[in-house]
Order: sequence, then structure tokens, then C-alpha cells
Amino acid sequence: MIPITSFGGRAVAVFGLGGSGLVTAEALAAGGAKPIVWDDGEAGRKAAADKGLDVRDLNEIDWSDVAALVLSPGVPLTHPKPHWSVKLASAHGVEVIGDIELFVRERRLRAPGSPFIAITGTNGKSTTTALIAHLFAAAGRDVQLGGNIGTAILSLDPPSPDRVHVVECSSYQIDLAPSIDPSVAILLNVTEDHLDRHGTLEHYAAVKARLVEGADTPVVGVDDAWCAAIADAIEAKGGRPVRISVESQLSEGVYAVGDRLFSAEAGRAVEVASLAGIGSLRGAHNAQNACAALAAARAGGLTLYQIQAGMRSFPGLAHRMEQVGRLGPVLFVNDSKATNADAAAKALSSFPTLYWIAGGKPKTGGIESLAEYFPKIRKAYLIGEASEEFAATLEGRVPYVRAETIEKAVPLAAADAAASGLEEAVVLLSPACASFDQFRNFEERGKAFSRAVLALPGIGKA
Repeated sequence: MIPITSFGGRAVAVFGLGGSGLVTAEALAAGGAKPIVWDDGEAGRKAAADKGLDVRDLNEIDWSDVAALVLSPGVPLTHPKPHWSVKLASAHGVEVIGDIELFVRERRLRAPGSPFIAITGTNGKSTTTALIAHLFAAAGRDVQLGGNIGTAILSLDPPSPDRVHVVECSSYQIDLAPSIDPSVAILLNVTEDHLDRHGTLEHYAAVKARLVEGADTPVVGVDDAWCAAIADAIEAKGGRPVRISVESQLSEGVYAVGDRLFSAEAGRAVEVASLAGIGSLRGAHNAQNACAALAAARAGGLTLYQIQAGMRSFPGLAHRMEQVGRLGPVLFVNDSKATNADAAAKALSSFPTLYWIAGGKPKTGGIESLAEYFPKIRKAYLIGEASEEFAATLEGRVPYVRAETIEKAVPLAAADAAASGLEEAVVLLSPACASFDQFRNFEERGKAFSRAVLALPGIGKA
């Protein structure tokens, strides 16, 4: 845990008592602050009371004594309207911040300038975060991995000059961290997302931009117009952004051509790494992630040899292009995290020939946008509520069977792929749907796929 000493002796209101909220309150208490905590749900309040925390309705406290409101990132700050706790804090002139901001302030007190790598983007941030942490860990560095990737940042070990904090940041978390100042910050991409919480795409992009604007080394993907403009704006203010691309060969920055990564300076490019044969980093989207990780790792002092070795040993993330097993020439890939068509497109583009398991709780737009990948699909195995709708889209274009469940789809796809005679056939779960018709979440869906694959006779390691 990181005791938060910057509010020592002062009252701090904490709203939102999920996992990170409870850790935040405990970290404040450990640093000498007096947290007053509340949650709209009884379960959260009980969990806090069981830990001996001061649980009080924030509507009934004396706000004149409160130094800050620490808000859970899942609670609306501005859109569609500020949460009632935010309105209370604002009415009393109390700043509203999040746990990332608490970390940032504690880092400045304990170990200013210590390695702090922060990652954001609409897509790819979890894989990039995990890859960067893996590169440093494989090189023997003390690495702390947390943030939006699933581990509360204040549950990590405290900042120190020889400890690298690698932190995934959502737009919600950045919005609550006004003084964030990483040593390296990465902005991968900006596409339309979370407008219910940010109002407009312009505001969403501006929030994302704050992360790289405050960094010593800003790393910015420039394959979308929003991020390209952000990189230009940083440069116009005297900054030196490291641009990354998988669509253009840059004169300055890091870019990918297929599975080869290049570093360019003053118009001269040198190949510095290769993704060839690294299944966990297959596809153009992972090439972008790898470019960003390479730029961050070099800024953090790793050698090219250490970076290449680390990439080759990267296992990938569960449920994100995860190679589950192999049955002769058939590779089984779990991409359960692909909960919409845009996400599924990245997986479909990564393999030449596919036996595709798709479906679940459908989202607006269906899979018509994936038509360019239909010629690669030998057969589709449709599951869940979307099976009828997806069947109508595929009719006459892709052979399909309505398997309805993963347990039925996997052996059907395995048999067809094995009989294809291909040197490598891929059975891919990339549902292009939410999971809530048959599963609690995409993780449970991915686990069901893995169980079905590992139950196949003769299955081996990928």
C-alpha cells in the first residue's frame, strides 16, 4: 500500500467504496488523514465499516473541514450531470480528485522524477500496459503494475527512484488527476467512446490529451486525426512528442511495417525489433501497442536486446487474442474481449483463414461492418441471442451453423478446421457481442471457451 501523507491530519471525503475506493480510504488513513467515506450502496458501506472506517452520509457532514473529495472514477464528474457528491464539494469550494491524483502527489513528495509510465487510449491500453510492465520485469527491474488494468494504484508499493510504476489510465481517471505528470505517457488512439460521460468527442479527446501534455516524454499514436493534432499541439508548445504509427513510415518516431519495428531520426530509419513469430503480438493493432511499448522502454533505459527478448516472452493478456491450445495444425484463439464489431475486426484481420465463433448479446450495427473479412472465414459458428441476426447477415456469403452455445461450437469448429487440410487453421472466438445473454461478463465467456478447447482429445500447448 502507498500511505498518502499529503493530507495528513485533514479530513478527506471519499465517495465510491468498490475495490479502489476502499483501498483509497485505507491509504489516506495510513498516511495520517481522516477519511470520511460513503457509498450509495449498502454493501460498500458495510465493507468500509468492517474495516473500521468512518462511514457517514456526505450530505450530513461539515464540509468546511473537508480538504478534498476523492471520487471513484465510475461516478459522473461532469456528464450527463455531476454526481450529488460533486455538487456538494463544488458548493463548498472543495477540490474533486481521484486515486491517480493522490498517487501523483505522493510521488512528488517521496520520489520526484521516479519512473512513472502511464498509458491511455480508446483501444489497446491494457495490452500495452501489460507489455511494458513485462519488458521491465523481464529485464530485472522492480515493476509495479496497476490502475485501470485491475489493480488499485494505491495498493502498489510506494514510488522510489529504482521502482517503475506502469499504470493504465482511463479517461475517467485522467479527468480526476489534474496534475498528472508521468515520466513517460502514452496516448495510443482516440475513437468515439464514453460520450455519455464526456458529452462530446472533442471533450473526450481533450481529457485524453492531458495525460501526454504533462509528461516528460509524450508518446502519441498518430494514425487518427485526433491524436495527430494532439502531437502537433505538444510540439507547437515546445514539447518533443515521440510519434508512433502502423500506417505511415515516419521521418521521426517509431513505426511498424508488417511485423518489423523501425526507429526514425532526422529521416533515417533503423530496424530495431521484430514481432515475427510472436503470437501474443499478432496483428496491426498489436504492432501499434508494441511500437508504444518500445518507445516507453527505450525512454526508461532498456536496451534493444532487452526489449526484443521481453517481447518474445510476452504471454499476452487473457481473453485478448489469447492462444489457448493447438490440435495438430489447428490453433485456438480466445478473443472474448471483442465485445463489438470494431474489436472483432482487429482479430479477424490478424489471420489468413478462420473458423469463427461469434455471437452473444447483440449490439447496434451487428456485423455488417465486418464484410471485408468474410472471404477469410471458412465457416462461422453462431452462439447466443445474436445467432439469428448474424445468420441473416452471413446468408449466402459465409457458411455457418447455429451452434447456440460455446460448448457445442468448439468441437464443431475443431472438426471442420482439422479436416481442412490447411497448414494452420485458426478457430477464433471473437464474439462481436456483449456476453450478458449467457455469461456474467466476457471473462466468464472466455473461460468457457478455454475449458471447451482444453477438453478436446489430444489438445496441446499453443
